[in-house]
Amino acid sequence: MDEAEPFTYDGGRVDPGERTNVRYTVSETYLGDPVRIPVTVVVGEEPGPTAFLSAAAHGDELNGVEVVREVAHEWDLDDLRGTLICLPVLNVPGFIAQERYLPVYDRDLNRSFPGKAGSTSAKRMARRIFDNFVAPCDVGLDLHTSTRGRTNMLHVRADMADSSVARVAKAFASNVIIDGQGPEGTLRREASEAGTATVTVEMGEAHRFQREFIDRALVGVESVLAEFGILPTERVRWPGWRTIVEGSSEKTWLRADAGGLVDMHAARGGVVREGETICTIANPFKTERTHVEAPFTGLLVGILENPVVYPGNPLCHLVKLDGDTLDAIERSDGTGSPRDPTSPTVAE
Repeated sequence: MDEAEPFTYDGGRVDPGERTNVRYTVSETYLGDPVRIPVTVVVGEEPGPTAFLSAAAHGDELNGVEVVREVAHEWDLDDLRGTLICLPVLNVPGFIAQERYLPVYDRDLNRSFPGKAGSTSAKRMARRIFDNFVAPCDVGLDLHTSTRGRTNMLHVRADMADSSVARVAKAFASNVIIDGQGPEGTLRREASEAGTATVTVEMGEAHRFQREFIDRALVGVESVLAEFGILPTERVRWPGWRTIVEGSSEKTWLRADAGGLVDMHAARGGVVREGETICTIANPFKTERTHVEAPFTGLLVGILENPVVYPGNPLCHLVKLDGDTLDAIERSDGTGSPRDPTSPTVAE
């Protein structure tokens, strides 16, 4: 029978049955002080896959931070098989400044993977993170929120053409999966291409903890770890209904054609019918109004939170629904709202 193996990284080792909390150096400040990311590594006494959970690649996206912290420090992981790597804050400089990007030349850490030694500050940081804590893994969940001023319903983004990645995406038990590789340099794309099947989880908005999203994401994490036998005592979830959005014709960002103040008539996660008014844009006197209508029947995956727009600003992210999915949503609770995957269900 195979035995559990230690997890090693540059500068450290964690043996089976042990856990460690480290602040791992990935860069230096202008004063030469170390920039350290928090990392928790838990190695089970029994062999199994290695998985990572990461958050705050964008420093102001906080929901995922709490998800990773709770898994690492509040869950009972005594029965863990394999290794779990918890990375609650990847972009420490951005997190400290509460900014999306690295404050160093305003670079996007989540466009810098897998990184490169001897390159930009962002790529150097990305390389340290990738080589030590991502590449050794079999499975990865990278947690995000929408950018400031917008909010997303909980959903997964994944390259469904990759069977290993599709397995992770489906196991997370979200109602919506948006298919695609993702842009070059994103953690999920580069990790998946390197052999670590990774998906992005989107949920809520920046600059806050939103308990409803945190709790639902924790269910998804548990479901993935159960699917891969890392938490063998838990079960894989089925969300009640699911739609996989493929191709640009099945999704669209609706943008403002006029500047003004927005009155949103539909909720995040709500169903809108073709031709239905999603929102209106009015001037300060309310003498001129622009009605924004749904081009097709779909689900509002993301909507505007900040109610002021210039022409061209995004208003909502709409994904197309087929008839069977629409029927399933309406049966789920009678209102068209997504079913809570924490409710009892049968595994798919």
